[in-house]
Amino acid sequence: MTSERVDMAWDTEGTKRRILLAATAEFATHGPDGTTIERIAKTAGVNKERVYNYFGDKRSLFAAVLRNELAEVARAVPAESFAREDIGDYAGLVYDYHRERPELIRLMRWEGLAFADEVPDEALRREHYGYKTTAVKRGQEAGAITRDLTAEHIMLLVLSLAGWWATVPQVARMLCGPPTEDEHRSRRAAVVEAARRLAAPAPGHVSDPGSR
Repeated sequence: MTSERVDMAWDTEGTKRRILLAATAEFATHGPDGTTIERIAKTAGVNKERVYNYFGDKRSLFAAVLRNELAEVARAVPAESFAREDIGDYAGLVYDYHRERPELIRLMRWEGLAFADEVPDEALRREHYGYKTTAVKRGQEAGAITRDLTAEHIMLLVLSLAGWWATVPQVARMLCGPPTEDEHRSRRAAVVEAARRLAAPAPGHVSDPGSR
């Protein structure tokens, strides 16, 4: 590959990243209905035809933004097996992630308002969440996680425990006070403990050795 082609490829990827960053900020603030391709293009420093060429229409761009954000959180906070990993520690890391990067929670909140039924990339998204529920099922098979609730319900409840603070920060502030560093430490500790208690098997539970 010539130097010129390398430069062109690098510029293409850099432009796509700028568009995704601009789109993430715009969609997180205004939602898919309140965001325009023109404003995204202006923020990214490109013409709007470039946005359409790379990502398609606004719905497709919104899907690309969420796909990118979900890939980021999956890399940052992986879950493979709660037979080995502590589900409370996992919940604490999810809390940290949403505190530091609230865009994902905001995007998902907008998505829930904008799409009544199937959402963009739903099949891929189901696969993404399937990895998380598989981690819970592995913990259940090993006797480390309760079987009184389904793996799917446990995962949704744990994600809610960790993410609701960033979803409604005004309610968190009214209930618990200003989000100082001490308060964040207290919230995180509560999330970790609540997740562990939620997922803990009943006292005296004996796991099935054959399931390991």
